[in-house]
Amino acid sequence: MAGVGQTWSSQPYVDHISAPPQGHAADAFEDARQRTQQPIVTGTSILGIKWSGGVMLASDTLASYGSLARFMDIRRLVEVKESKAVIGASGDMADFQYILHEIEKTGLRESTAGDSHNLTPSQLYAWLTRLMYARRSKIDPLWNSLVVGGLEPSTGAPFLGYVDLLGVTYTASTIATGFGAHLAQPLLRKAVEGRESTLDEAEARSILESCMKVLFYRDARSLNRFQIATVTKQGVHIGEPKSVETDWSFAEGLRGYGPQTQ
Repeated sequence: MAGVGQTWSSQPYVDHISAPPQGHAADAFEDARQRTQQPIVTGTSILGIKWSGGVMLASDTLASYGSLARFMDIRRLVEVKESKAVIGASGDMADFQYILHEIEKTGLRESTAGDSHNLTPSQLYAWLTRLMYARRSKIDPLWNSLVVGGLEPSTGAPFLGYVDLLGVTYTASTIATGFGAHLAQPLLRKAVEGRESTLDEAEARSILESCMKVLFYRDARSLNRFQIATVTKQGVHIGEPKSVETDWSFAEGLRGYGPQTQ
């Protein structure tokens, strides 16, 4: 028998079939859930180029908490062993960790399929484009810009691709993310494009080191401590962090530097 003020319904409420009563949330925890509104701990530029022997990527090791240079040894170049590729990330470091977990799960599914197939660099890149676009379509983006570099196993051709939180994608012989897209990209294009087949490893490394130095001078979220990853037929090698010599004497001629007022 119904209590005072209550009436029995001939159609009982079933949570997974009927809609909840008006004014009630479908999930008791829905009000507590929120999307990430902005990145928190972030990394800046990733640089990538093709050269005659493969692909080379560069990244500094700083992760900033807002404008605070908080974490000095964050490695933003990661080898994807199954694909013999390197993935580098700008943007939110927590989201990058999530992406790496998803890549690991996908690689595990591929290996347990028992068909001796692993994702190639271009297939890994295509998978990432779908992941990023799917999250963007849910209005819950992963706040990263990603660069994927590797060699295609069937042809030995170098592969270099870019994808960001909006699902924007492209492949090119030079790629730069973050502030590097404004400062380093023109330098990379001038030094590399049209010379991909003749550029040797030493010169490619010198070009990336020069660009990383420029970014350290001009990008307040950058650091003069960076890694360079090389992908060749012999495999993937990610070097230990290193620094380059800098010279700030040029700043004396800049208006507004130090005590200078005129």
